Amino acid sequence: MRTDGADSADSAAEAGAHDLRHHGDAEVRDDGSALTDLAVNVRADTPPVWLRERIAASLTGLAAYPDGRAARAAVAARHGLPVERVLLTAGAAEAFVLLARALKVRHPVVVHPQFTEPEAALRDAGHTVDRVLLREEDGFRLAPGAVPKDADLVVIGNPTNPTSVLHPAATIAGLARPGRTLVVDEAFMDAVPGEREALAGRTDVPGLVVLRSLTKTWGLAGLRIGYALAAPETITELERAQPLWPVSTPALAAAEACVSPRALAEAAHAAHRISADRAHLVARLREFGVAGLRLVSPAEAPFVLVRLPRAAAVRRHLRDLGFAVRRGDTFPGLGEEWLRLAVRDRSTVNSFLQALAEAMRRAGG
Repeated sequence: MRTDGADSADSAAEAGAHDLRHHGDAEVRDDGSALTDLAVNVRADTPPVWLRERIAASLTGLAAYPDGRAARAAVAARHGLPVERVLLTAGAAEAFVLLARALKVRHPVVVHPQFTEPEAALRDAGHTVDRVLLREEDGFRLAPGAVPKDADLVVIGNPTNPTSVLHPAATIAGLARPGRTLVVDEAFMDAVPGEREALAGRTDVPGLVVLRSLTKTWGLAGLRIGYALAAPETITELERAQPLWPVSTPALAAAEACVSPRALAEAAHAAHRISADRAHLVARLREFGVAGLRLVSPAEAPFVLVRLPRAAAVRRHLRDLGFAVRRGDTFPGLGEEWLRLAVRDRSTVNSFLQALAEAMRRAGG
């Protein structure tokens, strides 16, 4: 399904139908009670002690301006790329703003449902955005033919937030065209065992820009660190749009630490653990046997997307029971019957599922 973004008034109304700036942290922010958080997709119990110590050690150098050369070289080496293909950013979200401001595009397309910041950034930069809406009946999987041929900027997440769908790398790479920038948000790829279907490190796909975040796996959302991988000329354009010293010294220290062999081994271990915990969550949800309860499957990210009757009421009752989950109706292509659940350890999941059963009972489910 495709929505026509040709008319600016229609486009503005389309954007207004969804709160593109609503994110999972809003579910747990400004609440006096201590909610168990299944709304934010940051790995629990992070950052680890060794990473906190590395970041703390960097504080002795705060009198000097940040120098990103070592961190940039470390990220480049992690992906087998020259440093000219790497740009460090204040989280992957900054990269979306840079792309929207720096690139001269006529017909940007965002594949939804997905993280809403790319579209929000494009609209803020004055672009009219065309949407490709993936369908539940297709398992929210990409149909390449749905992307307009004249699109000169295409944005897609892999694995996709909030659907947890992992698209084949070959399918996404097949979207590349001469004159087109293909942006792939791989913020959650390091939570996929083996990072299968990753495009990071590829140099054979024309116009490819891969974005990575270090905030999810390492619990650094408050520090803001990520990076873009692209052709040198694209990196140069994005760098020109950045303010001076956009990444702080502590964030640079974190970047260098998080791509070290030790960190990569730890992330790989965490990915397998998350996969097992997700399988437990999915299996238990399927045991509910509630009419209308559906899961997007197979889920491959550190969260699952579920559809269930009276989801808005269930979410409110879950809050009363001490649990926060992510509403789905702010994502284009989804409605208020959708919820996104972050994967947590089995003990937390079991407690949550007891609360979910009670919340559904209270909601009349």
